[in-house]
Amino acid sequence: MSLLLGILMSHFQKILSKSMHILGGKGKVNRHIHQIKKRQEEYEAARTELLDEISRGTSIEELRAKLTKNPDDAKVNDTKKPLLSTSDIPEDLVQVQSYIRWERAGKPQYSPEKQLMEFEEARKELQHELEKGSSLTELRQKLMKGNTQTKVHKQLETKKYFSAERIQRKKRDITTFLNKYAPETMEQKVSHLPKVRTAMEVYSKTIEEQDVGPVLNKKLFRLDESELLVLVIKAGRKTKVYVATDKKGPLILHWALSERPGDWKIPPCTLPPNTVLLEKACETPFIESSSKDLVFQTVEIETDGGEFKGISFVLRADETWIKNSGSDFYVEFDSGTTKRIKDAGDGKGTDKALLDKIASLESEAQKSFMHRFNIAADLIKQAKDGGNLGLSGILVWMRFMATRQLVWNKNYNVKPREISQAQDRLTSLLQDVYKSYPHYRELIRMIMSTVGRGGEGDVGQRIRDEILVIQRNNDCKGGMMEEWHQKLHNNTSPDDVIICQALIDYINDDFNINTYWDTLHKNGITKERLLSYDRAIHSEPSFRREQKEGLLRDLGNYMRTLKAVHSGADLESAVATCMGYSSEGQGFMVGVQINPIRGLPSGFPELLKFILDHIEDKMVEPLLEGLLEARAELRPMLLSSHERLKDLIFLDIALDSTVRTIIERGYEELNNAKPEKIMYFISLVLENLALSSDDNEDLLYCMKGWNYAMEMLGRKDNQWALYAKSCLDRTRLALTSKAEQYHQLLQPSAEYLGSLLGVDQWAVSIFTEEIIRSGSAASLSALLNRLDPVLRKVANLGSWQVISPVEVAGYVVVVDELLAVQNKSYAQPTILVAKSVKGEEEIPDGAVAVLTPDMPDVLSHVSVRARNSKVCFATCFDPSILTELQENKGKLFRLKPTSADIFYSEIKESELSDASSANVGDSLSPPTLTLVKKQFSGRYAISSEEFTTEMVGAKSRNISYLKGKVPSWVGIPTSVALPFGVFEKVLSDDINQTVYNSLEGLKGKLEEDFTALGDIRKTVLQLAAPPQLVQELKEKMQGSGMPWPGDEGEQRWEQAWVAIKKVWASKWNERAYFSTRKVKLDHDSLCMAVLVQEIISADYAFVIHTTNPSTGDSSEIYAEVVKGLGETLVGAYPGRALSFLCKKNNLDEPKLLGYPSKPIGLFIRRSIIFRSDSNGEDLEGYAGAGLYDSVPMDEEEKVVLDYTDDPLVVDHHFRNSILSSIAKAGHAIEELYGSPQDIEGVIKDGKVFVVQTRPQM
Repeated sequence: MSLLLGILMSHFQKILSKSMHILGGKGKVNRHIHQIKKRQEEYEAARTELLDEISRGTSIEELRAKLTKNPDDAKVNDTKKPLLSTSDIPEDLVQVQSYIRWERAGKPQYSPEKQLMEFEEARKELQHELEKGSSLTELRQKLMKGNTQTKVHKQLETKKYFSAERIQRKKRDITTFLNKYAPETMEQKVSHLPKVRTAMEVYSKTIEEQDVGPVLNKKLFRLDESELLVLVIKAGRKTKVYVATDKKGPLILHWALSERPGDWKIPPCTLPPNTVLLEKACETPFIESSSKDLVFQTVEIETDGGEFKGISFVLRADETWIKNSGSDFYVEFDSGTTKRIKDAGDGKGTDKALLDKIASLESEAQKSFMHRFNIAADLIKQAKDGGNLGLSGILVWMRFMATRQLVWNKNYNVKPREISQAQDRLTSLLQDVYKSYPHYRELIRMIMSTVGRGGEGDVGQRIRDEILVIQRNNDCKGGMMEEWHQKLHNNTSPDDVIICQALIDYINDDFNINTYWDTLHKNGITKERLLSYDRAIHSEPSFRREQKEGLLRDLGNYMRTLKAVHSGADLESAVATCMGYSSEGQGFMVGVQINPIRGLPSGFPELLKFILDHIEDKMVEPLLEGLLEARAELRPMLLSSHERLKDLIFLDIALDSTVRTIIERGYEELNNAKPEKIMYFISLVLENLALSSDDNEDLLYCMKGWNYAMEMLGRKDNQWALYAKSCLDRTRLALTSKAEQYHQLLQPSAEYLGSLLGVDQWAVSIFTEEIIRSGSAASLSALLNRLDPVLRKVANLGSWQVISPVEVAGYVVVVDELLAVQNKSYAQPTILVAKSVKGEEEIPDGAVAVLTPDMPDVLSHVSVRARNSKVCFATCFDPSILTELQENKGKLFRLKPTSADIFYSEIKESELSDASSANVGDSLSPPTLTLVKKQFSGRYAISSEEFTTEMVGAKSRNISYLKGKVPSWVGIPTSVALPFGVFEKVLSDDINQTVYNSLEGLKGKLEEDFTALGDIRKTVLQLAAPPQLVQELKEKMQGSGMPWPGDEGEQRWEQAWVAIKKVWASKWNERAYFSTRKVKLDHDSLCMAVLVQEIISADYAFVIHTTNPSTGDSSEIYAEVVKGLGETLVGAYPGRALSFLCKKNNLDEPKLLGYPSKPIGLFIRRSIIFRSDSNGEDLEGYAGAGLYDSVPMDEEEKVVLDYTDDPLVVDHHFRNSILSSIAKAGHAIEELYGSPQDIEGVIKDGKVFVVQTRPQM
């Protein structure tokens, strides 16, 4: 047999070389499945040919000679060394040895010829062992250790051993994956009744307010309808333990101190009054106390601590022992990482009524999974009626359960079939919500993943029956197996899946008990947990060797039964349920028949088989493709009302979960991968995340962007890395947005319910973070972090974007948001490292630098103000640099920026340079500016020809000046204005006397209470319009050829009037108010004209600085462009605009600096915009531009942008034409004014319109 295989291999090599030439054309082996099958067919044909030759009497030597065409050599070689060993090695041993070699090599993808070579190498190794003296029996015992033979058999059954197959993905329009629903307003379901504190909350607050010392630990336990609080406080050198409960009736604390959990040692300390000393413990009676009409019982213990780490105790009421879910209570003296339980708060941002109800039912839910699942099922309607917040409450509760933060079973026996029926009821109700309310599907999937599938009757009953059959068939009726049997009968749980796996691993590893415990511990099951079950597991497993085969077979089958009930997200179980399976009954054990799901897509069973066959492959790319193809194929069925919908949902959940597991396993594959491979993996994980998300439009456009980036790289476009960087930035923004949505939706419920149920604070604090980590978002973020430095290097982007290059020195201060400190005044020069900068903030007094990982536009308001105030402002793209700066908070650093980098170093106070000191001085003591208050001119509205310094601000005057002077191809919109003084005149009108009085009262509060700013803005919106204002504005607009809103109805005029009032009210917005205070401007002297323009429904909007703002180079124009209206460019909208530079001596050759990454564009119908035009925006030395609001009459529509069909991004010639036109318009306007300009404009149908210009600051 060995010789024949060798001949076959040799003959196959010849045939393969011929087929390679035919298939590849140039000697390359195509790896597609149909070609591999062809080679296998050729192999079989060659094998048949050889066997025919032998049957006709041809000797092996003659065959070998014929194939090698060197018969003499063949004979010589045969003479020198016999090809067969004296013992004919059985084929099953060769298969096992070759499988071991394959596993040892990391399960690589072998070509068919390599597979055959591996078989021969395995045979040679075995022959070598025989020659060394091993017997076949010894070899067999060595090789068949564990479950290797089973694995080999399974691999050979697939007929794809070592195969490197990959499925052929279907071409799809990925926008068919779109899920888009109107956003639900998250109303806060908060009761207006004051929160009633429990007795334990009152007691805890009383003790903590005594300020004895810091709280070391705080634990709250539930005792049926009562609560038990343990509070540990450090009082000087002593530790005080306060034990309190609101349980009624006489109560004894049976306690001892512990060096570790489970210890009971008599304390060497002073004992509380009336304590009785026993052999290894003390008994102390509780003393009744009261506070604020609440009655409770307490015990106070004082100890020196010493070597003791905690207290162990139980309670005794008469002759009844009260334990913690069957175990002793234990509380550490210093919890270390275990944070304290917070006060429950008022439930803001939650469905409070639902969460309160859940908390009131928790003592009942603790009895068993049957109780918990039935209670949850009863609450589904209320949760659904509560919308996102209600379903979030159910998710939080179920996840606390799944992560073992809640008690699973307490003093109650329940049959497995009763649990599976309760699960089935709950998951059926969840399925109905999934079907009827598409916008809740993401939440429903997460809830179902925590619950498990369940099933009617027979599936659950089989858990109970099958363990008895296992014990009987394998003669293991005592010890650990009997204890587990009792637990299974009493209350089966997801822990049983882990226990079963631990037993299988233990048997496979030659009965190594350490393996048993390793599997348990890796999955969160400790010895203490085994002992805590109502039917505790005390013993370790102990089997005889002859039981091995039967136990492995039966426990393997039992695992499927357990997973069918408990493991909804287990892939193998989910696939089996969809494909159908049956398990025969034996005697009293019922049989199970699960039918295949009807209507599955063509080829879907084969696709699932491919996935299971390749689930352990080291090279994960083909497997990921298979998983994603399966999810894509499954999606149409998930949107239907299929009779087995929940089984399909569980399969999709399992496929989703497997993608995350596989991608993490595949990181090693990416260590030395080229960018295109990492980009491809990113696109796959993005697809997975999009398929699991309710609102996935942005994710799909990110995915399209990555596909286009790979196309650019494929055609060797030299801008590919720059474009890919914009895709990376946008994808990061999408992940950030998703994380913020999860946090806003889930964290309040986790904190409120967690506090009600006494969940450990550490588990509450990381709740949302762990939800995110359990999905694809975390894997996607890790892939982006791998690619980012590669792209920055290829595109020569560096680690910084320097927006305002000013050399400074200051003390490092780390803040979460610049917005949170914008009205603060720092007493010493400060370098702010801010995690979030949106773009509209004011830079606080004393700040000499702002460094951030956020990406505000270079021309955003905060960027302009930073340059004008000589504040260093930069975005850092390297997380390690930011981490280093954050770790040096409080230290004095110098920043030396260039146009593209920042050099930083720690310095001594004596090293502060004169220049830096000057900057600090300027920043700390800004100049006092004077404003001249403008008076009402007697006119409510004026045309652009009437714009003067006394009437309007620089914004209006500049637009009027440009008309007729710019080149004919530059459009200027028609304008009118409400001049200075109109607001004050309207306010003083008799019809607004009440508003005037309210406003004066609020302005008086401002010095002490800045929250009055919001009330002032609301009050301004109450103004009524004098009839004369309406008449004059109508005449001026119509006379200028502008549409009058009132012609479309009174409601349209009301919209316009509200917009005008919002412009006036923006005089009191936070950033403007604090900015004027900073430079000591008299806020009362600030007057607001309103520039009225017809909105051009723009294709693109732009901002130009005619001198490069980052370098100060006056020979360069710098501009940024966004799709839609310009508010996304100058406002606090995340992402970057398209940016470019253009030399003034070569305006036809703009240089692209960066592609856009803004996910949102703003678009509007034909409308009117009312622009703020104050007398304080363009004072010399004050960056007042953009502080006040411009308000369109109609609300803009937010559109998620797809840049892959935007000609500005994908059409080089179109882009060059548009950017060149923008640069030329900027240059023309600069020449007109004779000084650098800050220009805003739009592009409509290729034509440039300028809407405002001002001197560049």
